[in-house]
Amino acid sequence: MARIQNWKPEDPVFWKETGSALAWRTCGVTTFSLIFSFATWFIMSAVVVRMPAIGFKFTTTELFWLAAIPGLAAGILRLIHSNFIPLLGTRSVVSIATILKVLPMVWLGYAVQDLNTPWSTFMIIGFLCGMGGGDFSSFMPSTSIFFPKRLQGTAMGIQAGIGNFGVSVAQFVAPWIIGFAALGTVVGGPQVFTKADPIKGAITVTKDAGIVKDVVISQPELATAIEVVKEDGVLKNVVLRETDKVKAIKAEVKKDDRGQITEVVTTKGVAIDVKRNAAGQITDVAVRSVVKKGMWLQNAAFIWVPFLVLAFILSVVFLRSLQLPVRGFMGQFEILSSRNRARVHTWNCTMTYICSFGSFSGFSAAFPMLIKTLYGGFDGAPDPLAYAYIGPLIGGLVRMLTGGFFDKIGGSKGMQWTTVGQIGGVAFLVFGGYLTPTSIAQFDGFLWGMLWIFLMSGINNAATFRQYPIVFAYSPAKGAQMLGWTGAWAAFGPFVWNSLIATSLEKTGAVTAFFIGCAVFYVYSLLVNWWYYTRNGAERFDYGNGGGTWWDKLSESEKERMKRIDLGQAA
Repeated sequence: MARIQNWKPEDPVFWKETGSALAWRTCGVTTFSLIFSFATWFIMSAVVVRMPAIGFKFTTTELFWLAAIPGLAAGILRLIHSNFIPLLGTRSVVSIATILKVLPMVWLGYAVQDLNTPWSTFMIIGFLCGMGGGDFSSFMPSTSIFFPKRLQGTAMGIQAGIGNFGVSVAQFVAPWIIGFAALGTVVGGPQVFTKADPIKGAITVTKDAGIVKDVVISQPELATAIEVVKEDGVLKNVVLRETDKVKAIKAEVKKDDRGQITEVVTTKGVAIDVKRNAAGQITDVAVRSVVKKGMWLQNAAFIWVPFLVLAFILSVVFLRSLQLPVRGFMGQFEILSSRNRARVHTWNCTMTYICSFGSFSGFSAAFPMLIKTLYGGFDGAPDPLAYAYIGPLIGGLVRMLTGGFFDKIGGSKGMQWTTVGQIGGVAFLVFGGYLTPTSIAQFDGFLWGMLWIFLMSGINNAATFRQYPIVFAYSPAKGAQMLGWTGAWAAFGPFVWNSLIATSLEKTGAVTAFFIGCAVFYVYSLLVNWWYYTRNGAERFDYGNGGGTWWDKLSESEKERMKRIDLGQAA
């Protein structure tokens, strides 16, 4: 299909008669596809918190890495995707990128059904899931080019905001869809899911230097069922003996002729968890009430396949491509040139975008594992997936709703105040002790602190969509390119956030050091934005459609001079 020539969105007549309808149709179709791009990108963060409960023996660090690896792929792929629209066109890029995501969903769906699937295989699948984050840098520049400057903040805010709902949808749908055979037996049978909660007051454990010296059964009904084994006064074991009232937990499953599980009968019972050190000494004892039931974890991946196919069909049928200058792969690095101080502003925009979207995507991927790691060991521990979707939902919603607002007041002001808000959120979590909890009662404070960070980073991100095209107002192509470039680096957020959180836990035993590092980076981003874009007389200020921008204040001769410099022509 031939590409559209001479696209002129800034021409009022052209926009009214031709441009508006096609631009909004393009935004609608690509946004629909983007929802499922984000869903597939973040599906691993929803799956990993359930994997230990069905039998996978991965460490906490390995689980954080599984949640991180899609971000690494997304960042790499975004650097490539940012060049695809001029080269291949909107229709081809969006269509192909959408259907390719079926591969990791199908592979993940089958991999979680085999407990022998190695961690390395899940890392490969996780990397492929990153394709869902990579194509963002094709979607957003395309939207930027279709719309006039006065509507770019609104259009991109809507697209990014609604598209980000994919994160919440994936984390909200997962705990529901895996609870029953929603897709029938065609995608496989159930796995045995184990949920164990400590029985409060069941036993009293006495320790000395980290070693258990004695165990006293506190509840009468358990006294005849729990045997404390000692030799010469030294604790050797704690075992469960079944009685009429106390039954050991057992899994009851039905299998077909091939040995595949077809049904898991829900059972309840008691289990004793005895932990030992390398020398075999007992370091902890817990009595747990255990439930075993069926879970269809593969549904969390397979559910997106039909939606991806539908998005592919809509993209093929309704999208069109514009004829744009092709700069080639190396052309994307023109924003790193010294012409018109492009290199300085590319660095600034990249840092502030990592502050906004990097935080949003990083915390979205890490949130379920943070809940599980920090609060999962307490009695009545919260289900991570019951809360994980709320943060991305808030962030996506405010991105959609506030884009038009920043067209009015300017992106830099919004970025300034929301960055202050992010710093405040981190300070609240650190100084409130919510990152080093001593009881489950602190979970509410942790949740509200995290939701505040999601709110601020979401609004911050909406402001950047207005700000960056203004910074590069002398070149619409560079403005669109900047959205792709900054999006690529910020897409590393899930990788950087999860890997650094895992490192902080491994080195210090807590995540506090990571959050302090976030605060320091936010302060740097705040100062950059204030100096270059917000203060009175800033180099490239943006005070909105009402207050004007640095570009509006230039004379026509100055504007033409900058355009010639950008093209490498004599000033």
